[in-house]
Amino acid sequence: QVQLVESGGGLVRTGGSLRLSCAASGRTPSSNFMGWFRQAPGKEREFVAAIRWSGGSTYYADSVKGRFTISRDNAKNTVDLQMNSLKPEDTAVYYCAARFGTVVTTTPHGYNYWGQGTQVTVSS
Repeated sequence: QVQLVESGGGLVRTGGSLRLSCAASGRTPSSNFMGWFRQAPGKEREFVAAIRWSGGSTYYADSVKGRFTISRDNAKNTVDLQMNSLKPEDTAVYYCAARFGTVVTTTPHGYNYWGQGTQVTVSS
């Protein structure tokens, strides 16, 4: 089992920044990728960013590229998402997820464990 706990969400104005953190525990050495997804009301869950534990390769959705940065701390088993230049359309519940597969995927079904989510609200 892998347990994931997100933190760092909140309310911010357009153009502001937030930093989300995901603390992973359990069988974390077995997971190859960590991802961040988000889900706005009435919309499907969508990929935001992912990072490979080994080597640190990163992947981003086009909508956040250049504004968001994903990083990991292997020693602490944490994965952060630094979000800058936030827009109202970034408003969503943000989820951390762990994937055991050896190839990165942007599909939610490709991730094996999920956190409970943290709300991010960007006001205009």
